[in-house]
Parts: sequence; C-alpha cells; structure tokens
Amino acid sequence: MSADATNPQELTVGHLPEGAEVQQNIGQRRRTGRIWQGIFLASIVFSLLALLTLILDVANDAFGLVATESSVDVAEVTGGRELSALSQAELVTIIEANTSGRVQARLNREQPLAERSQEDLVGVIEIEVLKSSLVGVWPLWESLTQRPAIEAAVAEKNPRAQIVWRSWINPDFLTSPMSSVALNAGLRTAILGTLWVTILTALFAIPIGVFAAIYLEEYADQRTWYNKAIQTNINNLAGVPSIIYGMLGLAIFVRVFEPFTSGAIFGAGSGGDGTLNGRTVIAAAFTMALLILPIIIIASQEAIRAVPNSLRQGSYGLGATKWQTVQNIVLPQALPGILTGVILSISRAAGETAPLILVGASTFIVSDPSGPFSKFTVVPIQIYNWTSRPEQEFKDVAAAAIIVLLVLILIFNTSAVLLRNYFRSKRVSL
Repeated sequence: MSADATNPQELTVGHLPEGAEVQQNIGQRRRTGRIWQGIFLASIVFSLLALLTLILDVANDAFGLVATESSVDVAEVTGGRELSALSQAELVTIIEANTSGRVQARLNREQPLAERSQEDLVGVIEIEVLKSSLVGVWPLWESLTQRPAIEAAVAEKNPRAQIVWRSWINPDFLTSPMSSVALNAGLRTAILGTLWVTILTALFAIPIGVFAAIYLEEYADQRTWYNKAIQTNINNLAGVPSIIYGMLGLAIFVRVFEPFTSGAIFGAGSGGDGTLNGRTVIAAAFTMALLILPIIIIASQEAIRAVPNSLRQGSYGLGATKWQTVQNIVLPQALPGILTGVILSISRAAGETAPLILVGASTFIVSDPSGPFSKFTVVPIQIYNWTSRPEQEFKDVAAAAIIVLLVLILIFNTSAVLLRNYFRSKRVSL
C-alpha cells in the first residue's frame, strides 16, 4: 500500500500545528487564560465587597446619636456643681447617700466603689442616682444625614432629653463588666474569658496535634489497618459540626471529670451551694482543643509531607538518628506550614459559640475569671446574648463587641504570622 493511501485520521496522530494554526492555538489559549483571570479577579472583588459590607454594617451600629433623659435633676444631687468637677470621694458619697444597700452591694460586687475611676463613678451616678435612660438611638448613617429631624422629634417628645454623639467602643466598654443597662454594659469579663479559653486551648491542642502528626508521618506504618483507620477518623473528625464537640465536652469534661474540671480535687472551685460545678474555663478549653485538633494534625501532616525526602536521606547518610533528623531537619522546614494550621485553628476556637453554650459559658456574669476553674463567658457568647435582646441599644453594643472580637482575632493571627515568618527566615537553607 502506498503512502498516498494512508488513512487521513492516522496522519493527525502526533500532529504539530504550523503557521496560521499555531497563531490560532495561541490566541485560543490566551482567551481562555483571560477568562479564568477575570473569574479569579471577580472572586477577589466579590470577597472584598462582602467584607466591606460587613464592616460598614457593623460600624453603622457601633457609632451614632443617642438621646438620654434623667429623672432627677443633677443640681439637686450635687448642689449646683458639675459632676466632672467633683472629687472621687465626693462622687462615692453621692452614690452611698442616694442608692439602696442592695444597689451598693451589687456595685461593690462588680468593682468596689473606692477602686473605681472618676469617669466610672460619674457613669454610675447617671444610671443609679439620676436615673438616666435611653430614649432613642440612631445608627451612624441616619445620624449624619437626618440629625435635624432627629433633634426636632426628640425635642417634641422628650424636651428634657440630651442628644450626644456616642461611640459604643470606648475605654469604659473595654474595662467594665456586663450590665443589664446598655449604657453601663462592658466587655471586660468576656475578653478575659476569651483569653483564658484561647490560651489554654492552644497549650493543650498544639503540642498534641503536632506530635500526632509527626508520629503519623515519620513513624507510623501507613500500610497497617489500624493506622489507616486512625488517619480516616482524623479526616472525618475535621468535618464534624462543632455542636457535636459541645455535646462531647458536656458529657465527658463537665460531668464525668467534674471533680477535676471543677477544681474540687485541688481544693478549689465549687457551686455556690457547695456542689461541684464542672462548667469552668478548663472544661471549655479541653472541648475546644478536641475541636481544633483534627485541623492542626492535618495541616501539620501536609507540612511535614512537603519536606523533600532527599533532606531526610542526607541526614541519615551523615549518621543522624530518626529523631535527630525529625528534630533538626524536618521540623524546621515544616514549621511555617504547621503554624499556618495553628493560625486557622486558633482563629476558629476564638470565634466559636455553640460548643461553649453546651459546656456552660454564662450569658450574664460580672465576676472576672481568675483561673482555670472559674466560671466564664466569652465575647461570642456576649454578642449572641446582646443580639437576642429586643432593645436596639443592645444591638449597638453587640456591634461594638463584634469589632472588638475581630480585633482580637486579628491580633492572634498577626502574632502567629509574624512567628511563622520568623521561623521561615530561619529555616535550614539547602
């Protein structure tokens, strides 16, 4: 059979484009690349717009005009003097002379009057003595665009009311405990609870997660059925809903290990009636550690697996043992990737709510956590509590708390990123 009789389909096998066909092929690939580039850019723009919308919505509620009205004239209490001109001792005297013993006991339980700042005492007088109350709150955009109408409406309905600009994020908000009055509500107890839970969670979860990843990648025989079962379960646990971990923490750490988590075996911590109470900081930390362990293990495994095998072989060739190779070669190379997993897991732990509700985080508490066996609350719980209330002013307080929570998580992430970059710069250079 001659070459001219060859099947045309056979001639196209391994065919290389030439001339105009090359230009057509290149143009098509470039068009495809531009389409995907546009899709990627659109995804970034959409994400940024969603984030900007969230920030603007929260900021709109965290700032704005408020109208307050006092039932008692300040001149009747101070003798005509301004509250800001009074000394701390004079302010304490006014509070003690114009409030009941029950109110004074509550105030001293939150923080002794003698230890409060002048600004804090003025705020107490406005709420407890002058009976100042909010008659209206307005978001930032409405306050900027409709202030004359707001002032006219308030003057008609509440002639004695005062309209002032208010930032719900202020030093008093960060240093004051929880209160049933929005003007006095603070986030100090929740911030301390978040720090306690997050730090203890990191101390429990990070070493266990990294050591487990080292064992699975460097020591375990992945061909055995039990190691395969362990790996499969770790992968599955990473997708379990957080509420399940809350149920697990309630059953194990709060109830079964109650003598430990309540601090009773150490002679500390109990319920107010003398009974044990395992709903403490350490029970929450154990629960959150279980929640983030799969994330840390999987991320650490991927980082260790990415270390070139040639580095291990070179270490063995120089006479290093298995552990010396892991300690001096593998871990320094994998540490930036491991810290990436830690950043993601700690951020998730700091923002979780559902597991902590089941474990027993308080929705209203005025006493600061003083140790791992203390009762506690966290910032996400307080946000949930405030947003569930019908008063608009508590939604503004919740918006301020959201900003504080975002800043806390940003601080955690920034610290971890700086640490990761430091270790990345110190990695073994081969």
